[in-house]
This record gives sequence, C-alpha cells and structure tokens, in this order.
Amino acid sequence: MVTVNWFIWLSLTLFMIGVFGFLTRRSIIMMFLSIEVMLNAVNLSLVSFSYFLNDLRGHILVFFIVAVAAAEAAIGLAILIALFRNRQTAQVDQITEMKG
Repeated sequence: MVTVNWFIWLSLTLFMIGVFGFLTRRSIIMMFLSIEVMLNAVNLSLVSFSYFLNDLRGHILVFFIVAVAAAEAAIGLAILIALFRNRQTAQVDQITEMKG
C-alpha cells in the first residue's frame, strides 16, 4: 500500500523542479510553466492529505486552485502577447521597464 509519505515526497520533488525552473529560465513561457508545475505539486499534496484523512476540504480547495491557475494562464498569455507585440521578445532579461 502506498502511504501519504510517497505522495508528499513526489509533491516536494515536483515543487522543487518548478522552483528550479522558475529561477533558472529566462523565458516568460517557461516561467509560467514552472508556476503551473508548482501549483500542481500543491494540488497533489492537498488531494493526498484529503484522501488519507477522509476529508473533502482538500478536494474542494483543489478546484479553487485550478480556477486560479486557469486565470493566471489566460492573463499571463495576454500579457505575454502584449509584450511580444511591443518589444518583439519573450525573454525576461531584455524587458527592462514596464510602461502603462
């Protein structure tokens, strides 16, 4: 039988991969993907705790996190398209200022 420890270690590994990807990549798209990996790691830990504690609150919270992740992806993609149209780049290092 798989215990909750396996899921927590997997969640920790996914979260660390996401943090590493966010800190080392300079492309905005890869940074957004790294944030999505971190959110999915949190979802995995919430679902595993919820399952092993026989409580539905973790499952319900996952639905809210998925909704926030979808909104973050849509807004992030809109910002990325606007930046690419104005600056012709998707690299964080080359975008030095944000104008309104």
